[in-house]
Amino acid sequence: MVRSIKNPKKAKRKNKKGDESSSSSSIPSMPTKVWQPGVDKLGEEEELECDPTAYNSLHAFHIGWPCLSFDVVRDSLGLLRTDFPHTVYFVAGTQAEKPDWNSIGIFKVSNVSGKQRELVPSKTTAGDSDMDTDNSDSDEDSDDEEEGGSATPVLQLRKVAHRGCINRIRAMTQNPHICASWSDAGYVQIWDFSTHLNALAESETEVPRGGSSVFNQAPLFNFKGHKDEGYAIDWSPRVAGRLVTGDCKNCIHLWEPTSGATWNVDATPFTGHTASVEDLQWSSTEDHVFASCSVDGHIAIWDARLGKSPAIYFKAHNADVNVISWNRLASVMLASGSDDGTFSIRDLRLLSPKSEEDKSLVAHFQYHKHPITSIEWSPHEASTLAVSSSDNQLTIWDLSLEKDEEEEAEFKAKTKEQVNAPADLPPQLLFVHQGQKDLKELHWHAQIPGMIVSTASDGFNILMPSNIQSTLPSEGV
Repeated sequence: MVRSIKNPKKAKRKNKKGDESSSSSSIPSMPTKVWQPGVDKLGEEEELECDPTAYNSLHAFHIGWPCLSFDVVRDSLGLLRTDFPHTVYFVAGTQAEKPDWNSIGIFKVSNVSGKQRELVPSKTTAGDSDMDTDNSDSDEDSDDEEEGGSATPVLQLRKVAHRGCINRIRAMTQNPHICASWSDAGYVQIWDFSTHLNALAESETEVPRGGSSVFNQAPLFNFKGHKDEGYAIDWSPRVAGRLVTGDCKNCIHLWEPTSGATWNVDATPFTGHTASVEDLQWSSTEDHVFASCSVDGHIAIWDARLGKSPAIYFKAHNADVNVISWNRLASVMLASGSDDGTFSIRDLRLLSPKSEEDKSLVAHFQYHKHPITSIEWSPHEASTLAVSSSDNQLTIWDLSLEKDEEEEAEFKAKTKEQVNAPADLPPQLLFVHQGQKDLKELHWHAQIPGMIVSTASDGFNILMPSNIQSTLPSEGV
């Protein structure tokens, strides 16, 4: 079905009432001020407005009930795609008001339009004003249509009935039509969505609003061995079908695939955490090694060959550790996000299994003031990661960046602007995306460099910030 586009909002100053002049020559030149979300407050005559030039692509949609979790489904449309319009596939689990109203959505979003923009904006001509800038948005929209298709994506959705809310859902890397879901009823299920994905791939017909049917489908496998509900779940990127799941009773179970599309789940759990296991991540280089984080503030590294206790266990944050991400391009780097709004980067080579002292911390950020809800390394740039928080911000970071006064002076000279950036703004902060309420989860698209998808209480966003286009292959820039 086709959804209207909603634009997240950014800071913009409104003209005061009674100010009839629209010429820049009659307005004193004022230094540009960096507006900080969560720090600066809007004035009585100010409002937040989206600046479309900050994005190569920006679209929003929803599938009905809010989704706490989703995953990008790998497709066969190309490993590195840079040309607009794009087509993307997802699976998501709903958080409906009543258990029987829930479903797993398998959906395709096609005609995702956009354009490549200049990193340094073009110099405005004399006589331009805020009003002129507003009018230019429509011109850029028409350019988008010429370069990347029409501005409205097409959403095609198929739903599979699911009793209870879906806490988390993940698609298998090697066989993306196979998905695992964590239910708030306390069980983990494995699904085969190949029929639905094939139907979406073959169809170009948009579904009318509210016209999606709900299919009744039995899962491939249903595990009820956990003693409580959970959120932690991850497929191995190295061994097809291998899975770990963790629950709120501190237990982690290992799943091994067997013949006949079924799994052997080890009844004896991995134990070591003293509170709920919140997230799990497999190593990208070791078949039997995975990491976990917990409400107990610790991170554990496990080797399934060494028994059911952690090989390494250390204090990572002073509050709950909500999420972790193991870097697939630099396998020694592990990122973690906490309930106190901080997130940290660690070099696993500096961890010692015989010492509880943590010497692995290489970076610690206190930018966010509310719980971190999702964190993920870029699949294309080893130093780049994205973070979402309950403060309604999605931030993108490049850890390779340092403050460079000479480069800043050169940029200011090109833009003819004096930007008064706050001294405490981290130089590694690349981008701040706003406009979604109660952000829950984000994922990079592994096959479309620079694309991030996020889910919140008010729906999904697909975004491609213009200032990370340097991560694209040379032919796409």
